Amino acid sequence: MTFFETTFAYKLIYIFRINDDAHKNLLKIGEATCFTEEQPAKLLPNCNRLNVAAKNRINEYTQTAGIKYELLHTELAMRRVVKDGKSLIEAFRDHDVHQVLIRSGIKRHFFDTEHKANEWFGVDLETAKKAISAVKEGRSSLLSSEITESKSPIVFRPEQADAIKRTIKQFKTGNQMLWNAKMRFGKTLTALQVAKECEFKHTLILTHRPVVRDGWFEDFGKIFYDTDYVFGSKTNGEKIEDLVNSDKKFVYFASMQDLRGSDAVGGKFDKNEDIFHTKWDFVVIDEAHEGTLTKLGQAVIETINEMSNYPKILRLSGTPFNLLDKFKEAEIFTWDYVMEQREKKNWLQKYFGDANPYADLPELKIFTYNLDKLIGGYIDVEDGAFNFREFFRTWTGNVQKDFKPMPNGVNVGDFVHKTDVRRFLDLLCKSDKNSNYPFSTEEYRAYFRHSLWMVPGVKEAKALSALLKAHPAFGSGAFNIVNVAGSGDEEIDSKDALDAVRHAFGSNPDETYSITISCGRLTTGVTVPEWTAVFMLAGTFSTSASSYLQTIFRVQSPANINGKVKERCFVFDFAPDRTLKMVAEAGRLSTKTGNTSNDRKIMGEFLNYCPVIAVEGSNMRQYNVDSMLQQLKKAYTDRVVRNGFDDKNLYNDNLLKLDDIELADFEALKKIVGASKQTEKVKDIDINRQGFTDEEYEQLQAIEAKPKKERTPEEIAFLEEKKKKRDNAQKAMSILRGVSIRIPLLIYGAEVPADKEITVDNFVDLVDDSSWNEFMPAGVTKETYKKFSKYYEQDVFVAAGRQIRNMALAADELSPAERVKKIAAQFAMFKNPDKETVLTPWRVVNMHMSDCLGGYCFYNEDFTETIEEPRFVDRGKVTQETFANINAQILEINSKTGLYPLYVVYSIYRKRCETVNAHELTIEKQYQLWQKTVEDNIFVICKTPMAKAITRRTLLGYRKGKLNAHAFDDLIMQLKEKPDQFKEKVLRGSFWKKECNEMKFDAVVGNPPYQIMDGGHGSSSQPIYNVFVEMSQLLKPSYLSMIMPSRWMTGGKGLDAFRYKMINDKHLRVLHDYLSAQACFSSVQIEGGICYFLWDKNNEGKCKLYSHLTNGTVSYSEMYLNELNTDVLIRDQGIISILKKVHNGNIKTFDSLVFPRNAFGIFDIPSTAYATNSIEAKYAILGRFDNKRAIRYLNNSFNIFKNLDLAETWKVFISKADGAAGQIGNPIPARIIGKAEIGYPNMICTETFLAIGPLDNEIIAKNVCTYMKSKFFRIIVGIRKNKNMTRDTYAFVPLQDFTENSDIDWSKSVEEIDQQLYKKYNLTDEEITFIESMIKPME
Repeated sequence: MTFFETTFAYKLIYIFRINDDAHKNLLKIGEATCFTEEQPAKLLPNCNRLNVAAKNRINEYTQTAGIKYELLHTELAMRRVVKDGKSLIEAFRDHDVHQVLIRSGIKRHFFDTEHKANEWFGVDLETAKKAISAVKEGRSSLLSSEITESKSPIVFRPEQADAIKRTIKQFKTGNQMLWNAKMRFGKTLTALQVAKECEFKHTLILTHRPVVRDGWFEDFGKIFYDTDYVFGSKTNGEKIEDLVNSDKKFVYFASMQDLRGSDAVGGKFDKNEDIFHTKWDFVVIDEAHEGTLTKLGQAVIETINEMSNYPKILRLSGTPFNLLDKFKEAEIFTWDYVMEQREKKNWLQKYFGDANPYADLPELKIFTYNLDKLIGGYIDVEDGAFNFREFFRTWTGNVQKDFKPMPNGVNVGDFVHKTDVRRFLDLLCKSDKNSNYPFSTEEYRAYFRHSLWMVPGVKEAKALSALLKAHPAFGSGAFNIVNVAGSGDEEIDSKDALDAVRHAFGSNPDETYSITISCGRLTTGVTVPEWTAVFMLAGTFSTSASSYLQTIFRVQSPANINGKVKERCFVFDFAPDRTLKMVAEAGRLSTKTGNTSNDRKIMGEFLNYCPVIAVEGSNMRQYNVDSMLQQLKKAYTDRVVRNGFDDKNLYNDNLLKLDDIELADFEALKKIVGASKQTEKVKDIDINRQGFTDEEYEQLQAIEAKPKKERTPEEIAFLEEKKKKRDNAQKAMSILRGVSIRIPLLIYGAEVPADKEITVDNFVDLVDDSSWNEFMPAGVTKETYKKFSKYYEQDVFVAAGRQIRNMALAADELSPAERVKKIAAQFAMFKNPDKETVLTPWRVVNMHMSDCLGGYCFYNEDFTETIEEPRFVDRGKVTQETFANINAQILEINSKTGLYPLYVVYSIYRKRCETVNAHELTIEKQYQLWQKTVEDNIFVICKTPMAKAITRRTLLGYRKGKLNAHAFDDLIMQLKEKPDQFKEKVLRGSFWKKECNEMKFDAVVGNPPYQIMDGGHGSSSQPIYNVFVEMSQLLKPSYLSMIMPSRWMTGGKGLDAFRYKMINDKHLRVLHDYLSAQACFSSVQIEGGICYFLWDKNNEGKCKLYSHLTNGTVSYSEMYLNELNTDVLIRDQGIISILKKVHNGNIKTFDSLVFPRNAFGIFDIPSTAYATNSIEAKYAILGRFDNKRAIRYLNNSFNIFKNLDLAETWKVFISKADGAAGQIGNPIPARIIGKAEIGYPNMICTETFLAIGPLDNEIIAKNVCTYMKSKFFRIIVGIRKNKNMTRDTYAFVPLQDFTENSDIDWSKSVEEIDQQLYKKYNLTDEEITFIESMIKPME
């Protein structure tokens, strides 16, 4: 029995007729496939083998209708052509014969006029045979004089025409569209047709892969050949500077990498200005899943969007899994593998044998081999899949990376497990009766004569290339081995990769054999038709579906070689679980895990067109729907874990069946979660819309399966109701999110055996009460959780919990350096729940520690990406006494995740490694040194037992070992109420089980809690980080370094004494101030920015102050923080010289005019006090009413008892809270304050505004307003500005004379007044430029 099927086959043309009146004088000309190894010379016209193949094909679409036909002629469809100067044999298609007849004037007859299908020709047999001969001879018609070279419009396939139509329709009401279309859909031609039909004047093509530029240029000519459009790019067509200065319509091609480097989006180069400043009507983003979701990629698109006033955007991708959630259903067009193969199969029935546009697209089959059963010992603990990276690992010569010394006779770059890799190669070509491996017979080798092998990396590719060349079956010239892995590979330069592969094929690829080895190159953006198989020898269970599909669909490229056409192609995967997960995701299944009936249907169809077959010895088993759906759960699980439980797949369909009581429960939970400041605003749930019963749910699915035209009004209304209920479910998920995102970290730290399952139900019992209260939103009790636990999908929850713990368990198998990276990557999946529980990102830990104390940093110098080998940062004495000191004792005073201790331990561990000979650093020795560092050098204080358990997991994993860690009952209370007792306890040696009387900490580090929620919001919360700083100083360390909010610098509730101590403390040696906290904590809003500092007990000098502005620039100065003897810290040093000039001598300041908060003592206004109009009013009152600034009127029943004299005269009002106006440096430029309002006599204000006055008349009030609009005024206000502004905010602003006797001419424009003020205070050009750049104009 032949196990595999041949990959290439012949094509033949057949001619038949139906002998009835309807088909009189008509012939049908079609094509069929002939699978045979016979030589073409034996396949003569009308021979039995060709006739049988033709009849089999014709019967497929005639027998069901009971049609009798007469086969008249069959002939092999082969012709000789000349390409690139070479004479080649290729197959042709029935479409080619049809074109000859059409060009020769032969009439066509369509029996299906609606679809222009069931095509017949009014021709006799001899003329039809002559048309076949004309194709073979390269003629376009039956008369050579009729041959023409003129271009014809592209005939779009039905799905392409549908994509164009739907996109044009969508663009009438919206601005974006996503084409989720597999490779070879023809996205380039089809997208250009949209631009043509919409007559867009300026079209921009953006791609992550510049190599496709030539393809766009070529297809542009096919679409726009009959227009006056022109094409432009850096290498093809017109230059952008010429196009923008012309009146031409154009399509311009640009590289995303090139645009990302532009300074317009934060890059380093001054370029591409013309592209960003052109008003684009239409933007096409090719391969949109690549490189567009990065920070710079998003900046490119956002900048183009804004500069072009939001053009139409079409995103193209064959694997847009990371994009789908960002689009509505109407904005997505899908064309996938199943649709393609379904159309290919149904074409015969649907169009009665007409030329099939999908015939060129081969069928894909996936075969899996369980390599672990064949060569055991390489299962990845994390996900249970075969560990290809370990299997193909190569020797580095570095014992820390190799885990053991390199044996004699082995070279750097050889496989560590060379014997096993050789066994694997032997298996692939093992030939016996029980063997079914792809190279086990000569016949199979011919099927897979050209294949692509995917391996984990460059080093592995090089080693495999060498081993293949030395192998008896693959080497010695039997196969041409081509390594295209790229960078770092001596065998081949990357730009020559495709040429090298083509060279390996030779001029007759049907006679040669080759293996292409890659770790990513040539898997996107290129077409290699000769490949018939891909061997997946890389990746893990967590491999992204997009990269997997991009690779396997490479072999589905159509091929026409030596008269044969590729009919089938194969994927050989040696990690079955991973295969099934990828296929499950590729099936584009329902996003609801609780409802599988639709999943079953879709997966069944996918397996029908892309069978997945497990091979075990001589047996093969095709996977069914049930086994695939089980894998789908794993796919969902992986997504849930990587999204930090912020994923809809975590929930079940109970959310679609909510009744009144349950909806009310969610509204109650919303109030609790809202109070915890979750990051996403949740809309109200519509309590009047309940969920569906099971019966109704099935009814809905039946309606959805109907064509839209056949749905009744009642069914349409029912579907609309379903949509509304789904919206309710979505809102419910958003509410549950506030609880869900806190679960992964608790599972990570749970002190349960690795093999014990954590379920939805038992999870709550694994967390102690104090830890629950610490990590969950205030008010979400364990009973609350139990009430809502029924909405979690049990299987996904359990599997996700298992995967979280397996990831930590798998990290234990790595070297310490690799383990640190693995743990850090796992923490990147966890979410920041709120301001009270800010989890410090690993990047920020590295920024903070390396900037202040040095040590080993895992990021590059600008902290934009991780680096392979951590770099040592030397900060001099502080580094030598802490992170480069194996006797150092470092205290983390508030560990939540253990990432600060992880950085500390790794840095000191590396110093310990220097005390051991390199060849002795086996993996066992490395962990001995690691454990020694944990025991001797790091000390940890936690708020809860769970935080302690999480820290242990981070530092020690599932290994046993001693950790110096304590969880305090009510840590904050002890610090505030019993500081002396806390200090005594922490400094006692016996407390840490150390043989010393008193502990001496060389440094205290960490990220303290920022605030205690006291029932209010935002600034009404009580700051607590200052207590941790002050307690740390009481512990008398040599160094102290913490990260905390910057609000202490200029204000903050209860921070006056702390601020005074900080700015007068000469021990502060380094201070990094980020004006926007987003630079450190991107997902959490922290008003006033963030800072970290180094306090050095031996420092008595100036402080090095780094101000990080929002535009990425950093201003640096070395100064005493109280240099100007002010009560606040001046955060931007560019303003110090200005302030010195303004305050030269005794001056009056503007705050003398500003009244304290709530100048008129107004708290509540009775509804009866409002007047209907100004005539009846006693007072006009400025305030925020219905969340808008407005003036209302109060009648005679309303009285004020505070500042009556102010009420009766002129004054000016200014909002006391205007966070949106920004602060100096955030943003640039910033407005600083809001609009000032003139208050006329008997006009008052609510507590929302500050009052400025009393002022003698309206002219003076207007002059005050003008002064407040000046940039000079606002930059000085900005020095003291906090979120809530008070009288003190204006304490630095010099008071002016606002009368007609003033030295300032107040009748001038604001800009001219600024110039007068600059001159008055003798500001330099540099100081003026600083003010002008930092402050936004106001009119």
